[in-house]
Amino acid sequence: MTKRNLLIGTWLFFGLLALVAVGTQLVVHIQHNFSLINFFSYFTNLSNIFAAVVLIVGAVYLIQGRELTVTYDLVRGASVVAMAIVGIVFSILLTDTDLGTVLPWVNGVVHYIMPIVVVGEWLYEPPKSQLHLRQLGYWLIYPLLYLIYTLIRGAIVGFYPYPFLNPAKAGGAGGVALYCIAIFVAFLVVGWLLILLGNRLGASARASERTSAAVRGGQSAQRD
Repeated sequence: MTKRNLLIGTWLFFGLLALVAVGTQLVVHIQHNFSLINFFSYFTNLSNIFAAVVLIVGAVYLIQGRELTVTYDLVRGASVVAMAIVGIVFSILLTDTDLGTVLPWVNGVVHYIMPIVVVGEWLYEPPKSQLHLRQLGYWLIYPLLYLIYTLIRGAIVGFYPYPFLNPAKAGGAGGVALYCIAIFVAFLVVGWLLILLGNRLGASARASERTSAAVRGGQSAQRD
């Protein structure tokens, strides 16, 4: 099996797995007459959908024989850092939280399996283009918009998807601010590491491809 075929199969499988997990939990949510807006106000749900779409689009690109673009690498990186934070924050802050109607297997997929898979595939298939630290700013747009939306909506309707964003449970506005700063720093550190490792592994992969191409070219010349 070639690396391309392995990536196609892996990206399609886990992309669809994430969508099935989120979709299944959505059905449970609807059956309990819970708010749809609340369901899509969880960073975990949004990030898993985001990552799933990125994986499936990447698989379709490869099926069509198209090269992954710089834009794709940038968007993919945003989904990877978001999913890494999902796994980290859940493991540190939310493992003892009552998950209510969340199905155990769904919890395992969205909080454990998908973060590991998405980070792993970034390392296995590093970005084709050289990334720069300034691109961290693009990766932060999504979580910052999410945070602004969550805090504004929470103040209006009283619903906060996570206890550390709820002033009543986090020790007031100051407590929420401290949690947000800590998570922001985690985003920066994780994003920096993903760029560093992605660039190093990507450069190594490109050098290996050039060497292989040169060897194949030399062999072809010898036969001619």
